Amino acid sequence: MSFAATLLAVIAAVLATSFLSGIFGMLGGLILLGLLLLVLPVPAAMSLHAVTQMTSNGWRALLWYRLILWRVMPGYILGSGIAFAIFTWISFQPPTAWVYIGMGVVPMIAVLVPAHIAPDIRRPYASTVLGFVVMSVQLISGVAGVLVDIFFFRTDLDRRQIVATKAFSQLVGHVYRLIYFTLIATQGEVVSEVPLWVFGVAIVTAMVGATLARVVLDRLTNRAFLMWTRGLGVAIGAVYLGHGIYQLLHSG
Repeated sequence: MSFAATLLAVIAAVLATSFLSGIFGMLGGLILLGLLLLVLPVPAAMSLHAVTQMTSNGWRALLWYRLILWRVMPGYILGSGIAFAIFTWISFQPPTAWVYIGMGVVPMIAVLVPAHIAPDIRRPYASTVLGFVVMSVQLISGVAGVLVDIFFFRTDLDRRQIVATKAFSQLVGHVYRLIYFTLIATQGEVVSEVPLWVFGVAIVTAMVGATLARVVLDRLTNRAFLMWTRGLGVAIGAVYLGHGIYQLLHSG
């Protein structure tokens, strides 16, 4: 594929997935990473994915900043920072197959457990645990949005509060991941594979997609939003689970 075709493909993928994530706060990142891996080396794909998702989530958080649950953010940032420090220090990476299997099972369990024990981002220490787990999975596999969603599946929060809070929390994670893959894991080699102006185009495109999605989110009801979010969470979990089992069976 020529460079021009690759650039157009990246722009289309970023626009579509930013729009999708802007509505549900999920799914777009997973699809985008898969598409980027088709046309770019892994470190470059991870870094470009981190930049676009950081922009998409950051712009979305800015659009809804008044609705973010700020009280849960210190714990989330603390948990993310602890995981980042540990992974930077020990460079631990468990088998990818088991990571995907875990991510597939967790959202299904979250939907099935009784409401009084279901994960809730507002409960004590929940945000710290979530930050640690999500950051760990992001550094291993690159995507962890479905894990964020399980802490919102069974809440009574307004859809815009959910999207806004998830957006800011994901922004934190992608900042850490960009630092990890751009500076620590690759010692700055990513820039030689992807020109800086491509990152700039991706940033602008992500902002456009997130802005367009706000119109759709305003028209959704809370009931429809939660129904689609839970359904998509379980569906994505099934994809993760199937992919993990496939990798496990063919790893030998």
